[in-house]
Amino acid sequence: MNISPIDNFELLFPDNSGFDKTDILFYSGKNDLCSLYLSAENKRNRLFVTDTNIAPLCTDFISHFTDENADNIKAPSIFKKGNDTLCILGAGEKYKTIENVLEIVRAALNSNFNRNCLFVAIGGGVLSDMTGFAASMFKRGVDVEFVPTTLLSDVDASIGGKTGCDFDSYKNMIGAFYPAKKIHIWSSFIQSLPQNEFISGLGEVVKTAFLFSPELTEILKTQKEKVMSRNEEVLKKIITICAKAKAKTVHEDFKEKGIRAYLNYGHTFGHALETVAGLGKISHGEAVAWGIERALELSLDKNLCSAEFANECKSILFDYGFCTDPLPQIIKDIPNATLALVSAMHKDKKNSGSCVKVILQKTGQSTFITEVQDNEILEVLK
Repeated sequence: MNISPIDNFELLFPDNSGFDKTDILFYSGKNDLCSLYLSAENKRNRLFVTDTNIAPLCTDFISHFTDENADNIKAPSIFKKGNDTLCILGAGEKYKTIENVLEIVRAALNSNFNRNCLFVAIGGGVLSDMTGFAASMFKRGVDVEFVPTTLLSDVDASIGGKTGCDFDSYKNMIGAFYPAKKIHIWSSFIQSLPQNEFISGLGEVVKTAFLFSPELTEILKTQKEKVMSRNEEVLKKIITICAKAKAKTVHEDFKEKGIRAYLNYGHTFGHALETVAGLGKISHGEAVAWGIERALELSLDKNLCSAEFANECKSILFDYGFCTDPLPQIIKDIPNATLALVSAMHKDKKNSGSCVKVILQKTGQSTFITEVQDNEILEVLK
């Protein structure tokens, strides 16, 4: 049985990037990994990487490798079948470590893979980040494909080639630019997401809307019921708008020397919140949404945007249940939490001097990068 995408487009990379393109393919119906990867004779070594949360959603595929019940598989586990190897890791941000990246490398090495092999990540942003990073290192670089299973990964994390892992409680401190050859998107995976993971993905959707798309902003404002009920047509529209917006940005600025940095809107504050709260204690998208709200306050304080614009954006964040408090409840009991946030922001990899680099907006789709002093940050954390 062959499987055909219902839609597709290409992310083309700049000539000086060292990469050609990523094919982004959309499929309808229930995910069918067996038809995608197992229906034809394969002579290439392939390493499939997933986690203990995703394995039960792909039981037909997992059963190709093992008779074990997918719900009971412990991490890390390695299974082999013919030219293929399956690596199952622990699920969640706390497993986004260099040790698990090396676990992926070790699985390929122990299977005697050569440079013609293929790595495939089946999971959310944590899995694609780690698998892409492992692929960039194994024998100085092998092909990688992603099958994103979360909204956050569909709209952001899997697209554009940023790979890596956390280190010493700081987000994405180790990594490489290493894009996938193909990304296979089934919106059906999103139907099984826990609510907090779905909301996390919406944080990145809101970011993309504010940065690039009046159409998406309008969808968020006027179709909340369909968005929250995970209407398939609305989800496909959202994912397509976000994927194409990110692909266009990456094409123009692959190594993040200019406009691609806009994609970090809300992230300098958000990553600091994740660090201070403890990685995995608050979802990435929720932290980013809170970071956008703080960035709006900073723009207001600096007289860079109107109160009307800021309030319209804040209203969308509030309507979708994101925290708009200066200091989220999750860190209110931490001693000197505001100072800890500022300290974490100084360790952000985007900084180049003693100030903190942030992304701010004047109006919708009018974005710029600036540096701010500690006292300006502390003012919006009161």
